[in-house]
Amino acid sequence: MPRDGGTASAVNRGAEVALSGVSKRWGKTSALDNVSFAIPAGSFTVLLGPSGCGKTTCLRLIAGLERVSEGRLTIGGRDVTAAPPAERGVAMVFQSYALFPHLNVAENILFGLKARRVPAAERARRLAEAAALLGIEELLARLPAALSGGQQQRVALGRAIVAEAPVCLMDEPLSNLDAKLRAEMRAEIVALQRRLGITMVYVTHDQTEAMSMADRVILLNRGWIEQDATPDELYARPRTLFAARFVGMPPMNLLPLVRRGETLVVRGTAGPAIAEPIGKNLIAGVRPETMLIAERGLALRLERKEYLGADTVLHCRCGTEALPVLLRPSGRIDFVPGTILHAAFPSSAVALFDEESGVRLG
Repeated sequence: MPRDGGTASAVNRGAEVALSGVSKRWGKTSALDNVSFAIPAGSFTVLLGPSGCGKTTCLRLIAGLERVSEGRLTIGGRDVTAAPPAERGVAMVFQSYALFPHLNVAENILFGLKARRVPAAERARRLAEAAALLGIEELLARLPAALSGGQQQRVALGRAIVAEAPVCLMDEPLSNLDAKLRAEMRAEIVALQRRLGITMVYVTHDQTEAMSMADRVILLNRGWIEQDATPDELYARPRTLFAARFVGMPPMNLLPLVRRGETLVVRGTAGPAIAEPIGKNLIAGVRPETMLIAERGLALRLERKEYLGADTVLHCRCGTEALPVLLRPSGRIDFVPGTILHAAFPSSAVALFDEESGVRLG
């Protein structure tokens, strides 16, 4: 279901998208390997991951631009595994916007409807509604070259809106925009999805986009799903070491543990106790913002600091192995490099991972 804050007036006309055991291979190269998930109708789901993880391939399989090697794909409960793109009921917004340079804004938005021979009166109705929704009524006669990046993005969105498809796929749509405009467009896209009630599947490598926009995040790595969760759960309870490293700014500290008496301590240190000895080869994960500068705790040597205004990121080293540790205290910190600090954190802030499997315990 869509997260809290969706508009009550939105008509949920989206469709569920489900992949079951889907794989995609090119020869011996596997882009997706036995991937399964279900995206609820009317929700905003983000496929997140680094370059080469399979997220764009997954989107293209849903769109029908690539053929599934194995598995089953359904949209709205209908098996579309072998269906051509035109029969899937999806609209797609590409990273490049894919606007025709010789056509004006109105012609770009209506291009697909004309190709499907939608009657002129219906085309005019859809164009007027989309232009009003996106605030681009005054741009309809312009060519793409006369538009800013944000305006081109709105035109690409307009083309998806007039298709009136129950599913909209977006592939890194904001990557060509500057930081301020990206933030504005994130809010606009979420508001648009809520208002239309469509199912949105959005691909990005940017965790800020994923965490701020999504109802659910599907984190991919090397063609596998690392975690499928809400943004809150993905941040608070990463399921794997990869998820812990990938999500968070700065990322979670991952500290190998060794047994000392009846407790586990950070390797290369004499303490403090981090956890009970419940297994071998464990790694403790601690978010930088949960580590507080204290009189006692884990001893750290400050190497450098990054002042970010509201807070400061401290880059430190720990123990005889000089393990990297990050802290993110609020405000400005005046310690100079070389200072010895002590970090304290509650046991509830510690996540334990099995080093061999990479999976979180419990």
